Amino acid sequence: MTDTTTSAADAAAARTTTAPAGPATAGRTAPSAAPGAPEAPGSLDSLGSLGSLGSLGLFTLLVGAALPLIDFFIVNVALPTIDHDLAAGPALLELVVAGYGVAYAVLLVLGGRLGDRFGRRRLFRAGMAAFGLTSLACGLAPDAWSLVGARVAQGAAAALMLPQVLATIQAATHGTRKARAIGLYGATAGLAMVAGQILGGVLVSADLAGTGWRAVFLVNVPVAVLGLLLAPTVPETRSASPAPVDVPGTLLLALALTTLLVPLAEGRTVGWPLWTWVALALWPFATAGFFLVERHADRAGKVPLVPPSLLRLVSLRRGLALVLPFSVGFGGFMFVVAVALQQGLRLGPVDAGLALAPMAVAFFLASLAGPRLVGRHGTRVVTAGGLLQGAGLAVLAATAWRGWPDLGVLDLAPGVALAGLGQGLQLPVLFRVVLADVPADRAGVGSGVMVTGQQSALALGVATLGSLFLALVPAYGMRTALVAVLACQLVLVAVTVALSVRLPRRLS
Repeated sequence: MTDTTTSAADAAAARTTTAPAGPATAGRTAPSAAPGAPEAPGSLDSLGSLGSLGSLGLFTLLVGAALPLIDFFIVNVALPTIDHDLAAGPALLELVVAGYGVAYAVLLVLGGRLGDRFGRRRLFRAGMAAFGLTSLACGLAPDAWSLVGARVAQGAAAALMLPQVLATIQAATHGTRKARAIGLYGATAGLAMVAGQILGGVLVSADLAGTGWRAVFLVNVPVAVLGLLLAPTVPETRSASPAPVDVPGTLLLALALTTLLVPLAEGRTVGWPLWTWVALALWPFATAGFFLVERHADRAGKVPLVPPSLLRLVSLRRGLALVLPFSVGFGGFMFVVAVALQQGLRLGPVDAGLALAPMAVAFFLASLAGPRLVGRHGTRVVTAGGLLQGAGLAVLAATAWRGWPDLGVLDLAPGVALAGLGQGLQLPVLFRVVLADVPADRAGVGSGVMVTGQQSALALGVATLGSLFLALVPAYGMRTALVAVLACQLVLVAVTVALSVRLPRRLS
C-alpha cells in the first residue's frame, strides 16, 4: 500500500468528473499519471493548474474541516455559563453536546453520498451556509430547548459540509500533493479539537459586547461568510456514476448510532430510565440489520451507503482500527479535562482553555515534522507517537495525583505537551493510511465512512469516559476520578500502539 495513486485509482480518477474552474477549462479532462510518476510542471496537480485543487482552494476546504470539529469541543468550557444563563440543568446540557454529535455522526455518510451525486463543491457551499445560519440560531437561542434544537440542526449542517473536504482532496489531487493535503487535513482536525476549548474559554471570558457564551457560536458566522466567498476556488467534482441514496441503509445507520450514543450520553444524567435500556438493547439488532442490508445490496450489484467491499481495503480497515480507539480517548479526555479544570481546580474559562495551549503547540509542531519523519521512518512514527502520548498521560496522571488541588497551568504543561506531541505524530498519518487505497470514484463514501467513524468515536468517548468520570466524582473525589479516566485512556493508547505495528511500513 502506498499513498501514490495505483493504476486502479488512476482509472477511477479518469471516471470522476472535475468541473472546470473557469471557461478556459471547458471540456478538458485530467490525464492519468503513471503510478509513482513525478508531477510535471503544468500538470493538473501543479499549483494553480486548471481544474486542480490549488492552495487557496485547499485553505478553504480546511476552514470547512475545522469549523465542525471546533464546535464539537468549543461548548465544553461554556457549559457552566449556559447553565447559569438558561437554567438548562444537567440533562439539557448533555443534549447540547450530544445532540450536535449524534446528528453529525448519523448524517455524515449520507452527506458524502449526496456530494458524489450532486457535486461536492455545491454541497460544501450548502453545508457552509447552513452551518452559518444554525450557528446564528444557537447564538440567539432564547432558552435551553431552542439551543438544543439549533445544535441538532448545526450538526446536520456540518454533516453536509465535512465529507466534501476529504472527497475533494481525493478526487482533485494525487501523488505527493494528495499526501500533503491529507496530512494538512489531519493536522487541522487535531488542532481544531484542541483549539475549540481554548477559543471557547477566551470568548466566554471576553464577554464581547455582553454576549457571554453566545460568542462561541456567533464567531462562526463571519467565518462561514468567508468560506462562502472563497468557495469558488474549490474545483467542482462528482462521481461520474452517482449512486441513488440508500434509504434503508441510511435509516438503519441512524437507528444504530442513535440507540447507542443517545442513551450513553443521557443515561447517567436522567437516572437510566427504561427507555435508555430499551435503546441499548435495540442497538445490536439495528447494527446487525444495517450490516445485512448493506451486504445484500453490495452482492446484488447496488451501491449501499457503506459498501462492505470498501472495508476489504486493508489500508482502510487497519487505519480505522486505530482511528476509533484514538478518537474515543481524545473525545473523553477533552470533556473530562474541561470539567476537572473548571470545577476541580476552580480555573476560569481562559485559564482552563490556556491549560491546553501546550497540547495545541506540540500537536502543530509534530504535524509539521510528521511528513519528513514518515519519509524516513515510515508508519513506525505512529507507534512512536502512541508511546509519547502514553507517556504524557502518565505524567499528567502523576501530576494530578501528587499536586491536587494546588495545580496551576504550568504544572499541567509537561503532561499535556507530551500527549499533544504524540497525538500530532499519529492522527495525520492515520488519515493518510485510511484513504490511501480508496479510488476516486468512491471518494465521498470513503471519506464519509472515516469521518463518521471518527465522529462517532469522539461522541462515544464523551459519553463513556465522561459518564465514568462524573459517576466516580461523588464517591471518590475529582482527583481519583480524573486519574481513573486517564488510566482508561492509557489502555486505549496501548491498543493503538499494539495495532500500529500491523500497518505497512512505508507510505510514499
